[in-house]
Amino acid sequence: MSRIGAAMFVALSVAYPLVVYWAMGRFEPRWLAVLLLALALLRALATRQAVWLVAAAGAAVLAALATVFNQALPLKLYPALINAVLLVVFAASLAFPPTAVERIARLSEPDLPPSGVAYTRRVTQVWCGFFVLNGTLALATALWMSDRAWALYNGLIAYGLIGLLFGVEWVVRQRVRAGHRHG
Repeated sequence: MSRIGAAMFVALSVAYPLVVYWAMGRFEPRWLAVLLLALALLRALATRQAVWLVAAAGAAVLAALATVFNQALPLKLYPALINAVLLVVFAASLAFPPTAVERIARLSEPDLPPSGVAYTRRVTQVWCGFFVLNGTLALATALWMSDRAWALYNGLIAYGLIGLLFGVEWVVRQRVRAGHRHG
């Protein structure tokens, strides 16, 4: 996938809740299911990773339900599905190291010290907790809240929380590194 194609894919993926919210009053859910299926298949084909193939299969089920019943609820469940998939990936990496965060850290620091491995394990656990919380809220907004509240949470607030977690982790990481250099 070209850089422009990848950037467009990421932008559309991030905007998915807002696009679905905007389109709900304009198109039947069965037609929006095509967007969901296309996004999931593009991600699966672009990465060719088993986890995204599983996510694409889950998205296909949601798209099929949206098509058959012509209901928006399956489309609104996609953010919860993605959180569940990411939770499984991160939790599995805790059971079968290296952890997901350690793999990412080793891209920039191949000789990660044991203290770094322990730190990345803890960060992976924090992300697991985040995926549980965020996935639960994504599910709750889909099931019990208005379309507007669902779009607001999944299309804006959730991303703010992700950014906040990245920012807090970065600050903590700087302090941990400084402590190891001086300690």
